[in-house]
Amino acid sequence: MTQNFLIYNTLTRTKELFKPLHPNHVGMYVCGPTVYGDPHLGHARPAITFDLVFRYLKHLGYKVRYVRNITDVGHLEHDADEGDDKIEKKARLEELEPMEIAQYYTNRYHKAMEMLNVLPPSIEPHATGHIMEQEKLVEEILANGYAYESNGSVYFDVEKYDKDHKYGILSGRNLKDIINNSRELAGVGEKKNQADFALWKKATPEHIMRWPSPWSDGFPGWHCECTAMGRKYLGNHFDIHGGGMDLIFPHHECEIAQAVASQGDQMVHYWMHNNMITINGQKMGKSLGNFITLEQFFTGNHDSLEQAYSPMTIRFFILSAHYRGTVDFSNEALQAAQKGYERLMNAIDDLARIQASAASDEATAKFVGELRQRCYDAMNDDLMTPLVISYLFEACHQINLLIDHKAQISEADLKELSEVINLFAFDLLGLKNEKGANNDAREEAYGKVVDMVLNLRAKAKAEKDWATSDQIRDALAEAGFEVKDTKDGFAWKLNK
Repeated sequence: MTQNFLIYNTLTRTKELFKPLHPNHVGMYVCGPTVYGDPHLGHARPAITFDLVFRYLKHLGYKVRYVRNITDVGHLEHDADEGDDKIEKKARLEELEPMEIAQYYTNRYHKAMEMLNVLPPSIEPHATGHIMEQEKLVEEILANGYAYESNGSVYFDVEKYDKDHKYGILSGRNLKDIINNSRELAGVGEKKNQADFALWKKATPEHIMRWPSPWSDGFPGWHCECTAMGRKYLGNHFDIHGGGMDLIFPHHECEIAQAVASQGDQMVHYWMHNNMITINGQKMGKSLGNFITLEQFFTGNHDSLEQAYSPMTIRFFILSAHYRGTVDFSNEALQAAQKGYERLMNAIDDLARIQASAASDEATAKFVGELRQRCYDAMNDDLMTPLVISYLFEACHQINLLIDHKAQISEADLKELSEVINLFAFDLLGLKNEKGANNDAREEAYGKVVDMVLNLRAKAKAEKDWATSDQIRDALAEAGFEVKDTKDGFAWKLNK
């Protein structure tokens, strides 16, 4: 399938026509979670964003190798070079092995992703399973003269790298400004200057997670894992590297420097970043203590929540904004998302009750004939999901017209309308009807019972038994059903 698919490249700060490095094959690496706590709403956004990318690229006909890592060597506090390993810290508090903590929260993350209908990646490497690859990366950078050893630790020499290349090309930061700001921090310690970052850290005696290396028993710096694992599974050059906007600096900036310092050129063609989810204007995250876990959203068990919100409400909420735009949490916004999601699902259910006519009226034929391309145009414009959703809402309106017999649709156009809505709502946006596939038989039987009751009402009306007719109508209304008499009989829906 040929599409003029434009994506925004953070590196060039422009929308670019997507052209994979290898025909029909796409390599994509996305920074996954650090598994020391329950997944929260901030974890959901990159997962859903790059699930959308994954789904769309596959739909366009590409064979996609999607790599999403698990960080099970915890980030250190402060500047990711000093402080406590967060996984170790939690392990000590709970008197468990660090890998028990990592496995427990990895399982929790996977369960949350399944509930959000996020497809599993092609490969999910763990940082602890790729220590050798990270050590090799450090050795290459040392051999090329862009790193130095200090007391058993190895640091990247940012100033030397900047002279030969350019540090800060992704974030747009100037090294002089970085160094000047860094000098405000207390002592450089083992580093030549505060802007240098750790490639390998010598473990202190109390540090649990450690591995042997040519320099010391220690552990790799945070930035090494993604560079090493990306190259292992996608090669020295691959198409897309993604993550949250908070990773642009320092994590992804350091990844670029590591790749160029070790292999001599850029590793990634397109850098993609989703924006943050905020609460009261602040980034939602563990470090600020203002996060709400996904389980709390699903159960409503949090002081900031007025009700529980289903996984598909959360997914719809995130997709209702463009991935590069900020999303601010509020109960009002989530309740609006819930109503929007339910409106779309109800309309899709109603498709099955539309009776095709011999031909479509002019307006319906025009709408159906243009819908597919309009949705593709929105997706091809840097994944403009809010526009896709707006077009699906227009389709909901069209379905209501058809249900109310205010418009006519041919069998071919009805099939096209159904295919387009299902393609974009379910296959590409990744929504699913939360009534569940297991309820399909029950729903079908339920519909047959309602139709049978309404046929009894129609018979009563035909026999001028108005009392029985009114009794059935009133009972259905009390149960939440909206019944409309039409020239062909009746139509009904359950108001939720």
